[in-house]
Amino acid sequence: MLPEIRDAHPARCHCGAVTFEVTLAPGGLATAARCDCSFCRRRGAMVVTAAPGGLRFLSGQDRLTLYQFGTGTAEHHFCSICGIYTHHRRRSDPGQFGVNVACLEGVNPRFLDPVPWNDGVNHPSDRKG
Repeated sequence: MLPEIRDAHPARCHCGAVTFEVTLAPGGLATAARCDCSFCRRRGAMVVTAAPGGLRFLSGQDRLTLYQFGTGTAEHHFCSICGIYTHHRRRSDPGQFGVNVACLEGVNPRFLDPVPWNDGVNHPSDRKG
């Protein structure tokens, strides 16, 4: 059974150095998806969409480290202590954030499967012309 996700739902990395609150976009947990781009395939995380302005860091924002590749548009953030991926700024919409479902307190991603897969291999931002 899934918990009720409300505004400012608590979230954190594995070690607890990074804590934050997430307000999900309309659709809530139904926005969950996976991606098959070269990075996401290896990372394996399921993400949900945060509402605009829906991320608020409570502690440890200075503990986050940034990883970018390819077009450099997407910004993937990880806890520098435990290595957990917390969130990313999307390349498809740089004003939007995806959040690691497994960071949401009380949410087990297993209970959301199956979820849709996004075709990150053939991402529109990678098309020339």
